[in-house]
Amino acid sequence: MNQWAFVLAAFGVMAGGTGGLLAWSWPAMRSAEAKAEALGKRR
Repeated sequence: MNQWAFVLAAFGVMAGGTGGLLAWSWPAMRSAEAKAEALGKRR
């Protein structure tokens, strides 16, 4: 079997994992920023 199929599959898995990590971390970052902002305004 051609090795390029495995190379492309590895890139696909990597791109999917990166996209999943971004989709998970972006809302978490926004939530943490909002909480930090609210904490700063309380003082």
